[in-house]
Amino acid sequence: MVGQSKRGGNGGSKKTATPQTQTQSTEDSYIVFSNAKDEAKNKKASSKASASKDGVAENLAIGEDVPKKPDTRKLIGGASWTGKLPVNLLSEHCQKQKWEKPEYTMTKSPEGFSSMVILKAMNPKTKEMSILPSFKLPPIHKHLAMQSTTVEARHFAATYALFRVCSMRNIHMMLPPNYRDLWKGEFDSLKKEDVKDGKGWMYEADPFAAKHEREEAQALMAKKRDEREKQRAKEADQPSGPGVPKLNGGPRNNMRGWTKVSKVEMGKRTRAQVEDMVRRHGVWNPHAVVLSEFQKRNILNELVELGFRKSHIEEATDECKDREETLEWLLIHVPEDDLPRWSLPEGYVAGISMASGNIKREASIKRLSDSGYAAEICETLLDKFNGNEGTTAEALQNLLFHDNEYNDESLLDISALAVSSENEGDEVWNEELETLQSIYGYRFRKISSDRCQIELEVPRCKNSFVLSIRRSSLYPTTPPVVSLSSPALPAYIRLSMYRQVISYAKDNLLNQPMVFNLVDWLESEIPRIVDSPGKLRDVSAAATTASEAPQAQTSKNRKPVRRKPLPIQWRPGNSESMKILSQWRARQGTSQQRKMLAGRQSLPAWSLREAVVKMVGENQVTIISGETGSGKSTQSVQFVLDDMIQRQLGSAANIICTQPRRISALGLADRVSDERCSVVGDEVGYAIRGESKQKPGVTKITFVTTGVLLRRLQTSGGSTDDVVAALADVSHVVVDEVHERSLDTDFLLILLRSVLQQRKDLKIILMSATLDAGVFERYFNDTASVGKIEIQGRTFPVDDYFLDDVVSMTNFNPGSRYGDNDEEAANNAQSVAGTIQALGMRINYNLIAATVKAIDAQLGSIEGGILIFLPGVMEINRTLDAIRSLPNIHALPLHASLMSSEQRRVFPPAQKGKRKVIAATNVAETSITIEDIVAVIDTGKVKETSFDPQNNMVKLEEVWASRAACKQRRGRAGRVRAGKCYKLYTRNAEAKMTERPEPEIRRVPLEQLCLSVRAMGITDIPSFLASTLTPPESMAVEGAIDLLGKMGALEGDELTALGQHLAMIPADLRCGKLMVYGAIFGCLEATLTIASILTIKSPFVSPQTAREESKAARAAFAPSQGDLLADLAAFNAWLDQRQSNPSYRTLRSWCDTHFLSQQTLSDISSTRSQYVASLTEAGFLPVSYDPSSPATSHLNAHNNSLPLLRALVAAAFNPQLARIEFPSTKYAASISGAVALDPEARTIKYFTPDSSRVFVHPSSTLFDAQVFPGAAPPVCLAYFSKIATGKVFVRDLVPCGGYAALMFGGRLELDTLGRGIVVGGWLRMRGWARIGVLVGRLRGMVEEVLRKRVDGGEWGKEDEEVVGVVRRLVELEGMDR
Repeated sequence: MVGQSKRGGNGGSKKTATPQTQTQSTEDSYIVFSNAKDEAKNKKASSKASASKDGVAENLAIGEDVPKKPDTRKLIGGASWTGKLPVNLLSEHCQKQKWEKPEYTMTKSPEGFSSMVILKAMNPKTKEMSILPSFKLPPIHKHLAMQSTTVEARHFAATYALFRVCSMRNIHMMLPPNYRDLWKGEFDSLKKEDVKDGKGWMYEADPFAAKHEREEAQALMAKKRDEREKQRAKEADQPSGPGVPKLNGGPRNNMRGWTKVSKVEMGKRTRAQVEDMVRRHGVWNPHAVVLSEFQKRNILNELVELGFRKSHIEEATDECKDREETLEWLLIHVPEDDLPRWSLPEGYVAGISMASGNIKREASIKRLSDSGYAAEICETLLDKFNGNEGTTAEALQNLLFHDNEYNDESLLDISALAVSSENEGDEVWNEELETLQSIYGYRFRKISSDRCQIELEVPRCKNSFVLSIRRSSLYPTTPPVVSLSSPALPAYIRLSMYRQVISYAKDNLLNQPMVFNLVDWLESEIPRIVDSPGKLRDVSAAATTASEAPQAQTSKNRKPVRRKPLPIQWRPGNSESMKILSQWRARQGTSQQRKMLAGRQSLPAWSLREAVVKMVGENQVTIISGETGSGKSTQSVQFVLDDMIQRQLGSAANIICTQPRRISALGLADRVSDERCSVVGDEVGYAIRGESKQKPGVTKITFVTTGVLLRRLQTSGGSTDDVVAALADVSHVVVDEVHERSLDTDFLLILLRSVLQQRKDLKIILMSATLDAGVFERYFNDTASVGKIEIQGRTFPVDDYFLDDVVSMTNFNPGSRYGDNDEEAANNAQSVAGTIQALGMRINYNLIAATVKAIDAQLGSIEGGILIFLPGVMEINRTLDAIRSLPNIHALPLHASLMSSEQRRVFPPAQKGKRKVIAATNVAETSITIEDIVAVIDTGKVKETSFDPQNNMVKLEEVWASRAACKQRRGRAGRVRAGKCYKLYTRNAEAKMTERPEPEIRRVPLEQLCLSVRAMGITDIPSFLASTLTPPESMAVEGAIDLLGKMGALEGDELTALGQHLAMIPADLRCGKLMVYGAIFGCLEATLTIASILTIKSPFVSPQTAREESKAARAAFAPSQGDLLADLAAFNAWLDQRQSNPSYRTLRSWCDTHFLSQQTLSDISSTRSQYVASLTEAGFLPVSYDPSSPATSHLNAHNNSLPLLRALVAAAFNPQLARIEFPSTKYAASISGAVALDPEARTIKYFTPDSSRVFVHPSSTLFDAQVFPGAAPPVCLAYFSKIATGKVFVRDLVPCGGYAALMFGGRLELDTLGRGIVVGGWLRMRGWARIGVLVGRLRGMVEEVLRKRVDGGEWGKEDEEVVGVVRRLVELEGMDR
C-alpha cells in the first residue's frame, strides 16, 4: 500500500474520502452505496466536509505527498490481470437475472473496512420490491471480510455474494487469483458447514424464490403450531393412551395419529427364536466406537428421563456406539419386569402366559420363572430334561457360570450330573436341615425332602426376602440351588445375588454344610447388591433369551484382493516387439492386405496419418474432430498401433477404444480386423456386457462399451492409485463419440483426467463428430498438454427434402394408407399446407410407408437401402408393421435392446430383388456404417430422459432431436454415394431445434452415478461431480445421495454391503436390489423375471375396445397379489405353454386369448438372460449357474412364496411406498351375529412419505381391490412409477405387509411414548418396542450376509438361519403359524 500511496493526485484523495463519512469509529456505522449519481455526489461532498470537521485529513498536511488513487484492476487482480472483476461479474449476473443493481454497505473498524451486498428484485407483475438481508459472513469468519481499503472490501463482498448465488457453477474460474482461492477454499468450507447444519437454502441460485419458500414454510409452521395448541387445549380432558405417562403434569391424548395405523405383533415362539439368534449372532458396536464422556452424560440424562436405571445406561454406553444403539441394547438386555412402562406391549402383565393344557408343566415353569429366569429358557430346559424341575433349576443356575454361553454343551454337563447323582449326601443334608430348623425356628420351612425355605432378616431393606434352597445333585461337593422371592425386586437383581452368593460358596464353602453361611452372607450383602447389582451382561444369559457374549470386532468394509495388471515396459526392441514387427511386415506383402490398404488410403484420414501420429506422440490428450465418413474411428487407432509396431514397441501397445453402444463396438471390431487381415479376437478384439473376444498380450486394439471400461476402473479398489493401477498395462485410451456427452462418458473423463496427473506416459484420444473441441480442450488444459486435429469428411452430396416436399412427392392424404399417385386423386387431395396441418407434430406411420413406397419406386432397379430414424422401440415396431405389406421390402429393426446377432443382420445387403429398409433409433447416427444406405427418412424425434429433482419425477419423453443429431442422420445417406434425406418436419421446426442436446448428466437421475463414485472410495460425491465437464444441479446430487440412503445403499458416508452389490450390477438400482435379494432369499428366477418386466414393460396389451377384459385377464393370473406378480405368473404360464406347445400358431392364439404380447414376452426372456450374465460377471452367481441344477437349487427354493416376493419387491422399491389407510370397519347383521364388511375400494386411501395422497392407476389390477392377501392386512403399496395427470397415480403395484416394511423399509425409530415403531420417519406401526429392536438386529445380520457375498465368503449355516428367520417373519407376519 506504501507504493500505491506515492502516486499522488487529487483523484486519490477523492476516492479515499468515501469511508471518512463515518463520524464515529464504531463497527455498527455503515454507508449504503446506491446507484443514483446525485446521491453519490452528495455523499462525496458530505464525506469531504466530515473529514474536515473531524480532523481526519490532518495527515494530508501541506507539503506532504497526497496518496495517489490506486489502480483498481491491479489492486484487485494483480499486475497482469486482464479479466473481469468481482463487482462487474456480480452486476452482470444481476442484470441477466433481471434483478436490481446490487447495493453495498460499508463498515469501518480498527481492523479495516468490511462490506456487504444487498440484493433487490422487483416483481414485474405486482411491482413489489423484494429485498434480501445483506449477505453476512458468520461471526467466527468475520475476519475474512476485513480489508485494507473500501475498494477491496466491495470486491470481497461481491465475491461472497456471487458465491452465495452461483456456488453450483464454475464462475470462480473467471475471478482474480486471490478471490478464486477464497471461492474454492474458505467459502466452499463455509458452504459445507452450512449444508451440514441444514442451511443449504442459503446457496440457492434464486435467493428470492428461496426466501419466499422459507417465509411460506415459516408461516405454515406457525399455523400448524397454533393448530396444535388448539388441539391440545381441546384434548386436555381426554384420557392418555395405554401405558403412556402424562407429560408436563397434565393430561394429554398421546395417541393422536396412531389410532388408525396397523398393528405389528410377534408370536411367542417366533420371538424366542429371534431373540436366541440375536443373542448368538448379534454384534454391538462392530467398529468399536468409543463415546466421549460428554456424549455419555447426554445419553444418560435423556434415557433416565425415559425410565431406565442409571446403572443400566452406564453399562450400555460402555458398549454401544450412539444413543440409538444404547436404547436398543437396553430394550434387549433389561428384563421385562424392569423395563419402563412405555416400552411394554399394551395390556402387559408380568408372569402371565397362555396355558398349554398341561397344568403340571405350567406350574413348574411358573415356579422356575418366579425365581427370575426367563420363562422361555425355563420352558426350553424343562422340556430338555423331560419335566424334571430339580435338574432344570440346577441347569438354570449353571447358566450363570458358563460365560453366558447358552448351548447344548452346558446342558449336557448338567444332564450328566443328574444321571450320575447318588444318595451318599442324604445323611449330611438331613442333618443340616434339622440344624437349620433349630436355628431359625418359625423362619424355617421344609418344602420337601430336598428343598426348604428361610425367611431372611435384611437390615435397611423394606422388602421381605424368602430364600429357597434346593439340594444340588452333588451337594455339598457343589453349591445348592438357590432362589429368592421378594416383591417388586427386579429379576436381574435377584440373578445377580445368585451369581455372587454361589461364587462365594464355590470359593469358601465347598465340601461342608453351607446353607447357614449362605444365609448369613446374603443378609449382610443384599443391601449392597440392591444398590449396585453389577452388569446386566453378567446375568443376561439367564435373564433373557436376547443377550449375547461380547464378540470380536468385525473388520470394516473388507474388500477382496484383486490382481492388478503389470505396468507397461517401454523398452523398444524386445523379443516380443520384434516378433510383432516381423509378423506385421510379412502381412504387408500379401495381396489381401494390399487390397485393404488401398481402400484405407482412399479415406480422408489417411492423408493426415503422420499428423495424427505426431500429435498423439507430443501431447497427453489429443482431440480429433472428424466429419461423417472421414475414417477417424477406424483409422486413428490403426495409425497409432502401426507407428508403435514400427518403432519396435509393439509389445507395449494396448489401445482401448470406448464406444457408446454395443453395436458400434462390434461393428468397428469387425471392420478394423478385416482391414488388418486378422480375425476378431486376435490383434483386434472387443468387450461388451456379457460378451468378449480378446486375448491378453495378443489383442492390441480392444473396442469396448464405455460402461465396460468404467466397470474395470470401479472394481479396481477405489482410490486414485487403484484406478491408475487398473490402467497400468494400457498405453492409449480412445474415447469415441465424446460429443454425445453421455453420463458414462462424462464420468470416464473425470477419472481419466485424474489418472493423467500420475501416468505421464498414458495417451488419451478424444474423437468427436462435431466441431466442439474447445469444450474438451479447456477441460483438460489444467492437467495435460492438449493437441487438436481436424479431419475433413468424405460424404457424397445429399439432397434435403422437407415435409412439404415429401407430401408433394407422395401425394399423401392423411385419410389414405400410402397416398394416391393418380392424377385425379392428386387434384382432389388437400393442399400441401392443409395436409401438414392435419398431420400435426406426431409421427404418421402411413406417411412413412408412403415415403418408403415412393423412394422404392424412384430407385427402381438401382440397389440401395433405406434408413428410417425413429425415437423408440415402439415406434420401430409400428413402422415395421406399416411397411411389411409393401412388396419387395426386407424390413429390419435396429435398436440397443436387440441381441448382438440380431443387430448384425442390418449390415449384409438384401437378397436380390429385395430392398433393405432399416427402422432404427439413434444408435445408427454414428460409429456404424451400413454400406448400402442411399436414402434416409428422418422423423426428427428422439426419446430423451428428463428428470425433475424438485419432485423426483423421471419422464421418458419424445422430443425434437438436436440439429447436430439431424446432421449426423443426414450424413448416413451420403456415406457410399450421393443420397437423399427425407425430413418429416418443416424447415421452421428445424430452425427451432437446439444446436446440441443437453448433457445427460443434467437430465437423468444420478443415483447410479453417485453410487459408482462412492464405490470407488470417493466420499465427497458432490465435490467430485462438481469437477465434471458440465456439473449437475446440486439439488439433483443431494437428492440422489438421500435416496441411496433410503434404499440402504449408503449409511452416512459409508457404502453398505448392498450398495457394493448394486454398484457392480449394470441395472436400474431397484431392479438390481430386487435381484440381489432374490438370490439371498431363494427366489432368484422369480425376481429376474420381475426385474426384466420392469426393464421392458408389462407383457399385457390393453386394446381400446377391450380394456376391462384385458385387466380381468391380468388379474386372473394372481388375484389381489398386485400387478407385478400377475405379470410374473403370466410369464411363467407362457414358458409352460411354449414348452408344451411348440407350434407358433398355437402359442400365438394362447397369447391373444390372454391379452399377452408374444414379442414383449420374448423381450423379457432375452433381458433375463442378460441379467444372468451381468450377475455372473459381477461374481454374484457361479459361472455354471443353471436353475435346474441341484448345485444351485438353494437360489430358487422359494420361487413360489408370494408373500416373500411381495416383501422383496417392496424392499427393492423403497422408499417408493404408499401407506394404506383403511376406513372404519362396517358391520352387517346376520343370523350368527354382526359380520365385518369388506371396505369399498374407493374408500381406501393411499399416502406417500410426504403425506401426499396418491391414487391407484385405473390399469392396475388393484384398482378395484377390496381385500388383500396375507396373514394380516397390508401396511402399504410398493409402486415402481408415479404419473401426474389430473391426479397423481401410482402403477406397477404390489401390496406388502408390516414385516416387509420393518425389515426392508427406512430407518427404524422407537416411539418413546410407547405408541409403536416409526419406519423411515413416516410409516407408523403400533407394536412392542422390543419388536423394533429385534428387527433392527436382524437387519444388521442380513447386511452381514450380504457382506460375506461381497467378500466371496462361503454360504454357511448361520447365514441360512438368518435368511430363514427373516423369510418366515414376512411370510407369516410375525406369527408362529
